[in-house]
Amino acid sequence: MRIRSARSARCFVGSMLLCAIFSGGAGASLVTPDFAKLAKKLKPAVVNISTSKTIAPQKRQQHPTMDPFQEYFDRFFEAPRQQPFKQRNLGSGFIISDDGYIITNNHVVTGADEIKVKLSDGREFSGEVKGRDEKFDVALIKIVAKGQLPVAPLGDSDKMEVGEWVMAIGNPFGLAQTVTAGIVSAQGRVIGSGPYDDF
Repeated sequence: MRIRSARSARCFVGSMLLCAIFSGGAGASLVTPDFAKLAKKLKPAVVNISTSKTIAPQKRQQHPTMDPFQEYFDRFFEAPRQQPFKQRNLGSGFIISDDGYIITNNHVVTGADEIKVKLSDGREFSGEVKGRDEKFDVALIKIVAKGQLPVAPLGDSDKMEVGEWVMAIGNPFGLAQTVTAGIVSAQGRVIGSGPYDDF
């Protein structure tokens, strides 16, 4: 009887909680935030970053062998040599100053021979790495553009609270100007992703 009473009490509390959340009468009502205006304001400052770097072919390893014909086969039937090839990466970034400084991920630009930055209005510029932090996976690049650029101002993460709504704009898999939203689920989590692990 006690177990059944405890289950009934939990069900009752859960039902009351749901009623409190979804009730449109007395008490606070949930209001879904509208990100349309914020997205329209910030999307111009979000850029698409594409990089390329040349990958040198790996040398064929020579393994010692007792086969007397191995040298003959290596000389006349050598496998075709690999040629250098271009590796391309895609990423997102956002403009933090009207003189062309952009924040992106360090892994996007690491080792890049060429960095291309495409703005939301279709203009393309060459980017140059000005600073990087490998542990935080953050890089600062710069473009030179005429006129004033749109800017996404930096906020104060110390003022963020668990449960607050957040919006993200980026170019996942090259899909430009993608907007999504969620809530801050937790702070200060350690998930073993790196030396500065604080999620």
